[in-house]
Amino acid sequence: MLWWLLPAAAVWIFFHYRYFFQDVLSVLTKLRIYRRLLKYGETNYTVLERFVDAVKAHPQKPMLLFGGETFTYREAEQLSNRVARVLLQTGHVQQGDTVAVMVGNQPMFVWLWLGLVKLGCSAALLNIHVRSKSLLHCFNCSGAKTLLVAAELQEAVVEVLPTLLQQGVMVYILADTTSVEGLHSFTDKMNQVSSASLPKDMRSSLTLASPAVFVYTSGTTGLPKAALVTHSRLWAMALLPCASGMTSQDVIYTCLPLYHSSAFLGMAATIERGATMALRTKFSASQFWDDCRKYDVTVIQYIGEIMRYLCNTPQKANDRNHKVRLAVGNGIRADVWRNFIQRFGNIRITEFYGATEANVSFLNLYGKIGAVGRDGYLNKKLFPYAVIQYDVDKEQPVRDLNGFCMEISKGESGLLISKISQRAPFLGYAGDLKQTEKKRLHNVFVEGDVYFNSGDLVTIDKDDFIYFKDRVGDTFRWKGENVATTEVADVLSKAECIAEASVYGVEVPGQEGRAGMAAVSLRAGRAFDSSAVFQHVSSLLPSYARPHFIRIQTSLEVTSTFKHTKVKLTEEGFNPNHVKDPLYFMDEREKIYVPLTLDAYTAVLSGKIRF
Repeated sequence: MLWWLLPAAAVWIFFHYRYFFQDVLSVLTKLRIYRRLLKYGETNYTVLERFVDAVKAHPQKPMLLFGGETFTYREAEQLSNRVARVLLQTGHVQQGDTVAVMVGNQPMFVWLWLGLVKLGCSAALLNIHVRSKSLLHCFNCSGAKTLLVAAELQEAVVEVLPTLLQQGVMVYILADTTSVEGLHSFTDKMNQVSSASLPKDMRSSLTLASPAVFVYTSGTTGLPKAALVTHSRLWAMALLPCASGMTSQDVIYTCLPLYHSSAFLGMAATIERGATMALRTKFSASQFWDDCRKYDVTVIQYIGEIMRYLCNTPQKANDRNHKVRLAVGNGIRADVWRNFIQRFGNIRITEFYGATEANVSFLNLYGKIGAVGRDGYLNKKLFPYAVIQYDVDKEQPVRDLNGFCMEISKGESGLLISKISQRAPFLGYAGDLKQTEKKRLHNVFVEGDVYFNSGDLVTIDKDDFIYFKDRVGDTFRWKGENVATTEVADVLSKAECIAEASVYGVEVPGQEGRAGMAAVSLRAGRAFDSSAVFQHVSSLLPSYARPHFIRIQTSLEVTSTFKHTKVKLTEEGFNPNHVKDPLYFMDEREKIYVPLTLDAYTAVLSGKIRF
């Protein structure tokens, strides 16, 4: 017996293969999750079926905590049954339909989705901040004929109601009454129907390949795209917190918008684990830890901006007085990561990478600060991906003399792509074949292969850890949202004084992502109306998409194909030492764009002026 050699072998492995044991643990975790996905697939077991089983297993267990209210699994079952019966009673919703939902973070969001799935339907999750043209676009590309709207968002819907009614759309307001002609009340009808369970044959056509939700994401077209999430894909998302160590005893805190996949996966994970979710209407840095203490939160969801905001709050004596042990999310900077755990305690941060529509994802189970995952054999074997050379100026992959793409070397930045296959499909965008095709790369390494273009630049270090670097194309990320530059430019060009606009993102020291900046030319004979432009963008764009900086130019430089050139503009940024054109920045307190002086520029860099 050579058992005595085992300790020596372990030491040798540790020094020569530093991450060997963590790699083994990571592989076992991923295999366990993969086997579970296969099992669910064999039995056509959806998140809804898991919810029904959870109701039977622990009906009195709290499922949802909101404000001062507590909803048990049984109550969630009954309320979602009422939602389903009201929808059924209208006669306008049938099995297989998609219903548009424009609701913020509130319990009704959960009951609506569960109720829709009980009818074999899917939900198109509209961003509650979209308005006018964007709202109509989002609704129409979903194919829905019914719209459910929160009472506080009635005004946004009234703006486009004539068009919706002309299209034969049924619009329901989540209120007991409504005085607006063409709108129908909804919650009053819930009190008039039974809370009894619905027959399973009401969703007989439902499979794991059926749509569960449509989640909207910004793209290069300038308008949001509806990414299809099947019930199978939803399972893969829901199991991310599970792989991170979330259990049935956990209370997960969600203050991100449920209409985004980041938070929606938290809701699905709560059901999968049979756990409890504490829900907040929207993020509040000052109330975050008070909520965690109030609800005995053990798991939090985050995006990078949330963690930075929390680190920037004034320090308190009770900063470590909480039960949070796990944080799951994406987009946290390395410096914020370090500051967060130093200040708030030894909380395990599990960073992941994965877009809603992407067929590739990574999960950092190593605690490696700044990384989104690890370039492992199992990942590549099950879901082949590559990082290829990319020309940022030409906005296209670099190809060799044979026309094939080339992988990067360690330490370089490149475009992340993932092979499209039956195991890793790319489902595309509802009602937008053109944008779906733009995300496909053909003949990448051999003739006939097809890869998904993530639109993200990443790098892989010498230890095989993967790091997100930047977005490519006509989008940039700000406040946890992808901003479509063409959509913002389109809105700006409709301002009375602006003739043309080119929008791009610029780095601001101490801030996550890139802040919006626009180079604009003015209409003949018009001066820049800083107050009117502020009002214009504030009324037509969500807060994260509004340009923080504006540069006035006599004309905008374009390519031979009339595309705006942005590389030089982005490099020059908003530094008045380098930019001789007039510069303005958004003063949200005074509700106006004001000249960006050297003093103001210094204040932005130092953090005295914040966005």
